Amino acid sequence: MQRKTEFKGNKQALPRKPCVTCGREMVWRRAWAKNWAEVKYCSEACRRRGAPAATA
Repeated sequence: MQRKTEFKGNKQALPRKPCVTCGREMVWRRAWAKNWAEVKYCSEACRRRGAPAATA
């Protein structure tokens, strides 16, 4: 029996970019397809925390 949610592609080929707050690498998700250019944070917690403080 196969799962219907199984991904059948090359995950290494998906676009990636770092989270603005923590720097964690985010991999493209289908839910972000329409607004991938505007995605900045890896999680709700990082979004609430906001941009990191500038170090001088």
